[in-house]
Parts: sequence; C-alpha cells; structure tokens
Amino acid sequence: MKRKLGALEKVEADLPNLQAKIKRDPPSYKEDFTNQYQQYHSFLTLFLQAPTSSDAQGIVSLRDLIDFIAHVAECYPTICADFPSDLINLLSKHHAELDPELRDKIVGSLVLLRRKEIIDSTRLLTTLLPLLVETPSKTLRTLLFQKIVSDLRTTNAKAINHKLNRTIQTALHNLITSDPASSKGLWAVKITRELWRRQVWSDAKAVDVMKEAALAQNDKVVVGGVRFFLGGDQEREEIADEDSDNEAIDMSQIRHQQGINKKTKKRAAEFKKAAATVKRKERKKNAPHPLNFSALHLLHDPQGFVEKLFQQHLHTSTPKAKLNLEQRLLVLQLVSRLVGLHKLTLIQLYSYVQKYLTPRQPSVTSFLASLAQATHNLVPPDVLEPLVQKIANEFVSEAAAGEVASAGLNAIREICVRQPLAMNETLLQDLITYRKSKDKGVMMAAKGLLGLYREVAAEMLKKRDRGKNAAIAVQRGERQEQRFGEVEEGQIEGIEMLEAWKEEQRQKKGLGSDEEDEEAEGWNNWDVEDDDSDDSGGWINVSDDGEDIDISDSDDEGPTKKQKTEKAERTDKDGEEEFKHKLATSRILTPADLAKLQELRTSAAITKAMPGRSQRQKNQQAAAARHADDPLTAAEIEGLASLSKGTTKEEKIALAKGDREQKHTSTTAMRKEKKVQEGKSTTNKEKARKKNFLMTLGKAKHKGKRSLVEQKKILQGHISRQKRGGRRGNRS
Repeated sequence: MKRKLGALEKVEADLPNLQAKIKRDPPSYKEDFTNQYQQYHSFLTLFLQAPTSSDAQGIVSLRDLIDFIAHVAECYPTICADFPSDLINLLSKHHAELDPELRDKIVGSLVLLRRKEIIDSTRLLTTLLPLLVETPSKTLRTLLFQKIVSDLRTTNAKAINHKLNRTIQTALHNLITSDPASSKGLWAVKITRELWRRQVWSDAKAVDVMKEAALAQNDKVVVGGVRFFLGGDQEREEIADEDSDNEAIDMSQIRHQQGINKKTKKRAAEFKKAAATVKRKERKKNAPHPLNFSALHLLHDPQGFVEKLFQQHLHTSTPKAKLNLEQRLLVLQLVSRLVGLHKLTLIQLYSYVQKYLTPRQPSVTSFLASLAQATHNLVPPDVLEPLVQKIANEFVSEAAAGEVASAGLNAIREICVRQPLAMNETLLQDLITYRKSKDKGVMMAAKGLLGLYREVAAEMLKKRDRGKNAAIAVQRGERQEQRFGEVEEGQIEGIEMLEAWKEEQRQKKGLGSDEEDEEAEGWNNWDVEDDDSDDSGGWINVSDDGEDIDISDSDDEGPTKKQKTEKAERTDKDGEEEFKHKLATSRILTPADLAKLQELRTSAAITKAMPGRSQRQKNQQAAAARHADDPLTAAEIEGLASLSKGTTKEEKIALAKGDREQKHTSTTAMRKEKKVQEGKSTTNKEKARKKNFLMTLGKAKHKGKRSLVEQKKILQGHISRQKRGGRRGNRS
C-alpha cells in the first residue's frame, strides 16, 4: 500500500512535466493521459461517497488532477467528453461542503474550458449565476461575480452576442420578479449596473431589469435600481475614454474676429481657456453616448413606470418596501426627473411635495429641487401657483435667514424657468424688491428672477424694472404673451447670425447684388465628381421673395392692387421675422453657408465664454445651456450658501481661483527658473545682489577711487581676456 502511495505521489509530481509533453505531442502520450484520467475518476468517486469526510491528501490529489485535465482537455475531446458535466454537477450540488481551494479550482477550470471553447458561455453563466445567489461564502460570491462580468465583457468585445445577452438578462429579470421581497435581486442590480457602466449592455432590456428592481419590495434592491437611473449614465460617461481633440477650428480667424487690439499674456490665456471650453462642449455635444442612449430615454412606458413608482413607494401610507427619508428622496428625485424629462402628467405629485415645503423640513432643498425638476410647460399653472405662493410665504421674508430666502428665491426661479405662467404679477413685484437686499445670495437670487422675466414676460414688470432692451421690445410689440401649452417652432441654431452676416456682405457689395450669384458662388467649391445623377434638366429657378405665385391669363399683368396693399401694411415685426427665417425657408444652404454658420456659432460661443461678462449673464447662459437630462441638485437651490457650508478660508480661496493654474511671476523670476531647469548657474552680478551690503562696501569704495590709468588697465585686461577666450583661455 505504501509502495502504491509513493508511486502515486511521484506521478502527481510529474503532472506539470506530462502536461507540457502532451501539448507538444498528444498522440504519443495518450496512454499516460488515460491513466491519469482513470485516477481522477477514482478520486472523484471516493469524494462523492463522503464529501465531508474526505482526507486532505485525497482533496489535494483531486484538485491537481482537475487542473491537469482542464489544461489538456482539448487534446483528447473524446476521453474528456464528460469532464465539464462532472465539474458542473460537483460544484452545483456540493459547493457548500467543498474545500475553498478545491472549489476555486473547479470554478477556474470551468472558465478555462470556456476559453478553450469546450463549453459555451451560456452553459458557464447559467451554472455560475445560481451559485452566486445561493452560496453563503463571501469569497466565492466575489469570485463568481468577477468571472461572470469578465466572461460577458469578453464575449461582447468583438461583436454583440444578442442571444447570450438575452438569456442572461431574462435570468436576471426573473431573479427580481420571482421574489420581489428577497434581497437576491441585488445581484441582478450589481451585474446589470457594472455591465452598463462598461458599455457592454446598452439596450432597453437591461433598463427593463433595473426598472423591475426599482419596483421591488426590498429596500436595498429598490435603492440600487433608483440609483442606476439617477447616476448610471454619469458613471458610464466618466469611465469612457475621451476622444482626442481633432476639431478643425481656425483659431487665428476667430481671434481676428474678436478684435483683440493689444496682445497680452493674460488675454492670450483667457482666449485659450475659452476656446478649450467651446471645443470640449462641442465634443461632448457630438459624442454618441451617453445621452443618446440614456437609461431614462430607453424606458418603455415611462408614464406607467412613474405612476407605479409613486404609488408604491411614496403616496401609499403602508409601503411594501420600508424606506427611510433619504431613500424616499432618491425615489422622489427619480420620479420628478422622469416627469420633467418626458413631460408626464402626475398631478398628485405636486400636492405630495407641498406638505414638505417648510424650512424646518430636513433636506428641504432636495424637495425644492425635485419640485423644480417635475415642472414643465405642460403642467397647469393653477397647480403650480399655490406651491410658488407657499414657498414665498415660508422662505422669503425679511425675518428669514439669508440662506433660507436665497434658497426660496432660487427654487421659485427654477420653477418659473420651466413654467413662467406659475407666477402672478403681485407676487413677482414683491419678490424682485429683494434685489436690494444686503445679503449677497438673496440679492443675486432676486436679480436672477428679475432677469428671467425680462426675457420671458416683461409685460408683467413695471416700466422701471423692465430694463432697456425689454422695454423697447414691449413698446414695439415684439414680445408676445405666452400661452399655456404653446411650443416654439424648431429653428436652425444660429441662422439669424448667418443672415445678418449675409446682409452685411450685401451692403458692402452694394444694394443691387444678386442672391442667385451668391448661391452659385457658394457651390463653386463643392466637390461634385461623385455625383452620378442622370438628370439633364439642371436647376429650376424659383422665386425667393416670399410671395405667392400669381397665375393669370395675361403675361403683362403686374401685381394686383390688393397684393400691393397687403405688402405695404406689413408690420415691422413681421418684416423682421421674415428677414430671419427667409434664409432657412426659401433657399438651400450651400456647403459654404454651413461652414460659415459653424464658424459664427463657434465665434459666438467663445465670446460668451470670455471674461468680462456680468455674473447674471453667465448664470443665464448656464441655465439656458443645461441639457434636459442634467439633474437639478440641492446645491444649485442653495446657491451661495452651499459654498460657505463647512469650508475653510483656504478652500474658499481655492474655489474662487477655480482651475487657474498660472500664477503671476516676474520676468526675472521666469528667467531664473529657466536657467535652473537648464542646469545653468547665475551671473556674478546676480550673486552680488544677494550679498550683504557691508561685504560689498569696500569694493564699491575702491572702485570709486580708481585713477584713469588704473581704469585703462582694467579695460585693456577685459578686452584681452575676451580675445583669448576668458581668464583661462578656454576657446580653441
């Protein structure tokens, strides 16, 4: 017996050697492999008879044999046909009793068999996924989660494996819906969120899995699903590699258009920073992810999802998932964000939020932000007006603290940005008087509200509050009263700038310049070599004066008297509107027009980003540029108060500096720093400046007492040293 055991140990010691030989020449070592495979079966049979009472020597031998067979199984597919099934049965039935090292080795062997394509991903993942949910071992759960995510990423690396993805997504969906009150669905949330973050899954089926998680009855699963919708796209955007900045923008042309007269380093740095900001925004705008495939947009039936979410977790007095205040706030943020983004109708949401609108409510700024997010132009004004009135009564008063009043005014402004009709004239006049407050946060918030209504409804303000531009617009009748449910027509961004530029060019050339010549000139540089059109008719000239075509029997008949009268009675407003939209509705934009339009957009964006503009204008631009998918945070409602919370003086200074890395240094200091970087020393004059004054006093006195003969000798010596290359004659 001892002799047999010693022989067995010797064979096991030679397994790595035998493995290398088999890979080089499988047919020659087939008999040796068969012997090892029979030993593996013997150890496996003994282990299955008593899994809990197996000795350590037998477990080690079984582990080594499993590792050996997994590495060479592709060389003998007929002999190893049942090997994957043996490992799957052993792991599925006895994962709780297995030795940790043996269990990890079985998992690793199955993954190795998957890489060698002996088993497919579907069989591997359908084996590991139930174990991930059932096993009590934390280390095994970590290992299985890592292997599942890694295999899905590898399988979808070259091309999307729709069949495998559907199988796993269905399994995760059933894991949540089969037992909504169980915490097992948390693993479905973790796997889906990780794959979404890595952009492996980006379809509606993955979003549907997280939708079921948000509607579950376990608090951890609910919070995981809600956080996915609130932050999943941001995580995906952060992990994605930024593309290189390849945008072709003629910076010299834009610099010339800005009219920079005096070139300074400060101005150049400001221009460089503004141009980088515009490029970054353009790159983010043109990027295909994440907003084009946002989870919030891929939701099927968002109205039904919002109603279920609100009724199940917020509105009911006995929720199935017991959520605390912070968790309910997360659900409320998701509900309000979906209502605002998809312009849904959920009238009971506003009455629910109304009871929390008091300064004594914990996290009240989050409730205010949620209310503003849930506001859009299709919400009836009579629903929002009581809420705005309550915010004004509770937050905005002379007795309220500055932080409270500024938060209330900011919240009212954010609501009115989305639905200006929620405000009445009396309340508006009362609120804008706080622009004279001594508190800076309150003053800025009130000015922001005033600036908003100067743009959207100047007629609600008194004449002295309208400002110059708004007063002129109201006087001319250029501002129309906004009506409930009215939607503006879609227009080409920046088309009015292109039309103004064209009108300027016409005036330079003369009032009689022909538009058709300009259009033909715009097509001159267009490459038409690939145009295979067989049409022989050419272009058809059409009238672009905006008038209807008059069909008459007489060729000599001119415009009728009625047409002349109608043309003469056009108002200035109609004329201006026709002037702006004529280019987009009556002519085809040439490639030259499109290039110039992009140039004008870039130039205008850089001008807005340059310093020198008021803070109110910058805030208005930031609010206008906010994307519909961007959330409204509690910090934006708090305003300046959020900057002073728990921050030291150094942190405030660093925040004020922002991302400015350059610091002011003198020219001498810059030269000195450059010399230090090049490894050069300073001159004797620079060293003399650092000497004590008393050390240089004697030399200075002696220098002043030199005679003309001594001075001549010193100068001649200086000239001779220069000729011979220094004191030591270093020059060759």
